[in-house]
Amino acid sequence: MAVNYEEGGLPEVQLTSMMDCIFLILIFFLVSSQLKKIEKEIPVELPEAHAASAVKKELDILKVAVTAGGEHFVDGKSVGPGGLRLAIGAAAKAPGRRVRIDGDIGAPFGAIVEVVDACQQHGLRVVGIHTASGLDK
Repeated sequence: MAVNYEEGGLPEVQLTSMMDCIFLILIFFLVSSQLKKIEKEIPVELPEAHAASAVKKELDILKVAVTAGGEHFVDGKSVGPGGLRLAIGAAAKAPGRRVRIDGDIGAPFGAIVEVVDACQQHGLRVVGIHTASGLDK
């Protein structure tokens, strides 16, 4: 079958839609790679526990990190000296929500007690402490 071209025009491949898809995929990978980095930026060295058991990962866990200097981070966001109770209260969606404390090996004991006290104040009774696995050594 013969194709008639108007005024000598040649067929072209339209790349606009393909470029749109490539940019969307690029943006997706940039955003998804940044989301995993938030928790890694908190300078916390976890203590080892030799009798710790592995638990399955749950999606709705409130993560509270305590650094060696006594700074508190709630779900990766730094809270000021007086903002710990407010941040935990705002993040406590339901009384049955689980809390994981990522306490640095050199964190002051009083800073970790503040976290436990704030959790109890807001009705969060299931509180766990995240440790590094000492069984691998």
